[in-house]
Amino acid sequence: LGNSCDRCDAENASVVFKVYCLTVMTLVAATYTVTLRYTRTISSGDLYFSTTAVCITEVIKLILSLGMLTKLMKTIVEHVFLSPKELLKLSIPSVVYAIQNNMAFLALSNLDAAVYQVTYQLKIPCTALCTVFMLNRSLSRLQWFSVFMLCGGVTLVQWRPAEATKVQIEQNPLLGFIAIAIAVICSGFAGVYFEKVLKSSDTSLWVRNIQMYVSGIVITLIGVCVTDGEKVMEKGFFFGYTPWVCFVVFLSSVGGLYTSVVVKYTDNIMKGFSAAAAIVLSTVASVILFGLQITITFASGAIFVCVSIYLYGLPKQDTATLSRQDTHKESKQKLIP
Repeated sequence: LGNSCDRCDAENASVVFKVYCLTVMTLVAATYTVTLRYTRTISSGDLYFSTTAVCITEVIKLILSLGMLTKLMKTIVEHVFLSPKELLKLSIPSVVYAIQNNMAFLALSNLDAAVYQVTYQLKIPCTALCTVFMLNRSLSRLQWFSVFMLCGGVTLVQWRPAEATKVQIEQNPLLGFIAIAIAVICSGFAGVYFEKVLKSSDTSLWVRNIQMYVSGIVITLIGVCVTDGEKVMEKGFFFGYTPWVCFVVFLSSVGGLYTSVVVKYTDNIMKGFSAAAAIVLSTVASVILFGLQITITFASGAIFVCVSIYLYGLPKQDTATLSRQDTHKESKQKLIP
């Protein structure tokens, strides 16, 4: 029922609104990746603590979510502060998302934005596998083909990673790839787990978000203390912050909330086009800002990934309907002398 309602919302939304959603989602994804890369490699000044940026992102998400439900304070108190079991349930994706967000900073400190954007699409097969095992769904043959095609494209991109000539700091591409691998596993598991929690009760999406962000703030604060505690005490929580760093935090916060709205009103094909467009924009920006040198393997791999995203998002054919149509045709042919 939930899936059919989401399809109805997507179908009823105007074309203009869908294009708006697609445009904003693409720009946020591409801009976030490129800006984060800029702040970790080229931006002048002291390097900020990435753990504090992840923590502040969770705080902003919580504030924005509370702003959406100001008229339902009684519901918030009941489901958030008086439901420790629910908070504990949502603390699982909070931990996983915290790891994912920190891995994004580590990956973009060691890989170009375009390489990151292409490789990060491995979240699609990871999410697909989690969906099969956790939600007992099935994938069509075309979807399985697109999953293997995507993996092949990422392999080409990583075979000989494109180099950025304007980045002078020492980088470790292997470490960057490991960070992305951890991030995509976290993304796939957390997304499917959160979907399962949403469908297990009638609690609204915004309330569930608030529960997750409350847990997320606590978890990311622990991460700050464990990873950068001494440095933060010595230099300050906002050490190294510049307007560009604040922009990264803003994009991460808004992007996280906006995804929930986009998923409701757009279909898989539009999301696929958005991911492909974000790859193209990130590549163009990387060439201009970081002096990225495009190789044949990178270009081929990126094309493979874009095509596979499109194929994966194509709607499944209803086999039951097709079999009924075939049976109907056969019966008609028998009746005709």
